[in-house]
Order: sequence, then C-alpha cells, then structure tokens
Amino acid sequence: MTTKTGIKTLLSLAVVALMLVVQSAAAKEIPAQLPDPDTKPPVTNKPVKVYILSGQSNMVGIGQISGRSSRWGNQFLDPVVSIYTGEYTPTADYDEMTPKETRKLPAFGGVKPTPFPSDGTAVVRGSIEMKTAGFYKFNAGYRDSSYNIMEVDSAEVYRREVGQEAVHSAFRFVAGKKYPFKITFLTKAASGLGWVWRTDIPGTLDTVVKTDKKFPHIVDEKGNWTVRNDVWYKGVVTATANKWLTVGCGAGAGSIGPELQFGHIMGYYHDEPVIIIKASQGNRSLGWDYLTPGSERFTFDGRTYAGYKDTPSSWIEGEEKKLVNWYAGKQYDECFTAVHEVLDNVAAHFPQYKDQGYEIAGFVWWQGHKDGNAAHASRYEFNLVNLIKSLRKEFDAPRAPFVIATIGFGGWKMAGHHLTIANAQLAVSGEKGKYPEFGRQCLNR
Repeated sequence: MTTKTGIKTLLSLAVVALMLVVQSAAAKEIPAQLPDPDTKPPVTNKPVKVYILSGQSNMVGIGQISGRSSRWGNQFLDPVVSIYTGEYTPTADYDEMTPKETRKLPAFGGVKPTPFPSDGTAVVRGSIEMKTAGFYKFNAGYRDSSYNIMEVDSAEVYRREVGQEAVHSAFRFVAGKKYPFKITFLTKAASGLGWVWRTDIPGTLDTVVKTDKKFPHIVDEKGNWTVRNDVWYKGVVTATANKWLTVGCGAGAGSIGPELQFGHIMGYYHDEPVIIIKASQGNRSLGWDYLTPGSERFTFDGRTYAGYKDTPSSWIEGEEKKLVNWYAGKQYDECFTAVHEVLDNVAAHFPQYKDQGYEIAGFVWWQGHKDGNAAHASRYEFNLVNLIKSLRKEFDAPRAPFVIATIGFGGWKMAGHHLTIANAQLAVSGEKGKYPEFGRQCLNR
C-alpha cells in the first residue's frame, strides 16, 4: 500500500463508520469536528459495543504516520567540535567562551561514532543542507549521547536533558540552502550519531493532520496524538497493539489502519464504551485462506478447487496432489478462533469492563486483492455471502451490521478479475438490490 493509499484508509473508514451509524433508528448527527473524548465519559451500566474488523493488508494497516527516519551524515558540512573546560552548565554562553581545543571532524554521522575529546563540554558547529525542501525533525545522538541541545539557524530543533524525554521541533528547509547548526552536548558522551526525517511527506498522517490541518480531533491542544478513553483497540494475529485507541494500531507502531478514524467516530456515536478487535492478515484470499466452514469444492476450467479444510488450493482429478502446509479456511480459523479467545475471556483482557458484558455491534470486512484470479473471482460473491452468514452465526449476532469496504484498484477504470470482485462486493452489500436482507452496507472506495 502506498502512503497516499494508506491515508485514504482514514478517509474511507470514516464513511464506513457513518454507514453503520445511519442504520440506527436513533442516528445522531456526526459533527465535522469531533469533541474531546474526555468531555464524554462512557456509561458503565450498558454492555460494551464490540466491533470485529477483518481482511487483508488494507485492514492490517500500513498507512504511514510520518516519514521514516534515516541516519544523518552527508547533510552536515564542515563540522567542527570545540571542547570547553568543565562540565556543561546551562548558564554558560559557549558562543562567547574560548574553547580549550577545536578540531575539524573527519566524519559526522553514519553508523560509526565520531571520536570526540571527553574531558569537557563538547559543542559541534557547522552547516547543514537538505537536498529536498520540507519540514524536518532530528533525533540527535545515540543513547547517552542523545542528551544535548541542537539548533538550526538559531532555532532549537531538539532538546533532551538528563532524565527527560526528548522534545522535537520541525524546521523548514529550503532545498540547497545552507543553514548554520550547533549541537551542545550535556554530558561527556558525545558521538555525532543521529537520525533525521521529513515530517511533511505528502499523504502521511503527520502531513494530513498537522500541516494540512485536517481531522483536528486526531491531535490534542498540545499537538500530541489524541488517545480515546472510551475506545479500546486489540489486534490479534497481526497489528497486535493492545491499548486505548490512538495512532500506531496498524501493522506497526509507525502505521495506522482503518481502526483509527473508525474508532473515533464509533466512540463519539456510542454512549457505551467501544472495543475494536481486529483479526487480519495480508496477502490472503477469501476463496482459499478465509474460506468459510462448510464451503464445498467446485470445478472451474477443468480444475477442482478446495472446499473447507481441503488441500491444496486446487488440483486436476486423477493427478497427484501437490503437498502444501496449509488448508482452505486456515486463516478464517486462526483469525476468528483468536477473536473467540478474547471474547471468552473479556474480564482478563478488559478488566475495566468485566462487570458490563458486551454485545457484537458490527463487522467490517476489507479484502479482495488476493482473489484476483479467474476461479476465485468467479466465486467471490458466493463466498462473501457465506462469510457474512458464517460470522453472524458464529458470534451469535444475526442482525449485526456487516460493512464491506470494496477494492479500488484502478478506480472507475478498474477491469478484469478485480472488477468482477468489486461488482460482487457491491451486489452483496445491497448496493444493487440483489440481497435486500443484507441492506446497503458497503463503502465504495
């Protein structure tokens, strides 16, 4: 998934959440600006609302929160270290003091520590230049050497005092322009190592929220990512964060998935607390990996395709089968067995809700890419109907909304097997009126 597509996750699942909301007879308007969750304590005398999210990579979530950091090095020009007598003191003006030693550094950054004199306070000066314009942040130093103050063009961009957390400030660079920099080390540990990353890469959450000023409810008044105290996220199989809903519940701590905006809206909508359980895995098909229990074999173009628990995925009758360490429906079993384990032990997993009970409030499914072959695409509609029925039955939620986020490869110009899958998703969702019992519950992304 590209960065831009990853942030479309945020936009798309906002619509998914709204589609769940409008199905309620008592639907309330969702404001453009969601209020601070701290202003709405969740009720404690009603069952917790549980939403089960599943699918493949889009659902796992690899939307980037910010630009990825890289070790710095060639951005620094002609670095010079000056050593001043005595330990660092915040009252000293090192720009006015005379150093006892100054030396030009042969290297600065990269992966090898720069040898500094260690018998005084080290201050490194020089110029810094970025080839690409944008806002940049710095992680100055490594381990103990990260206790320092870094300035670019006299603006403080990094500060970490002993025993304190680092404070970063982004600096806007013009491409190819040289800026003076200074790093004052607060301890004798000084290495010259560090990391730098651009914070305004188009499509990242940082840029969308903090630069483009969209989705302001995702940051608090201090500019930190909002943490909802009424929505708990738990991922199983992959995306295994387990915490109050905030950023970092995607494939890793630096990524987001559909759960973020979905959780914000459902947390606002419900008076009850919300639990999001996400059971997902990338590169999985509905016609093989997620095949539902009870699914039977079928024949397509002279080949037999696996029913539930069969292996391999297909074969020609009369020929020797290829041995594979997998079976039809294994991903379904792994994902939803894991969900059952959580729900069977609610008091252990969510002790804050141990006396409230829970109810399944809805399902969200985002998948389809891996079924982009002729055989699986031809059965996608059939398999998706079975999936909806199976999950509603398995979790004893016959009337729970089931939202389908469609694939969108090529947009309106989509063709081939993926178009077959998209049309199947639209048909099953009720978009085309074919399954009125399912209602209109699809997001056309």
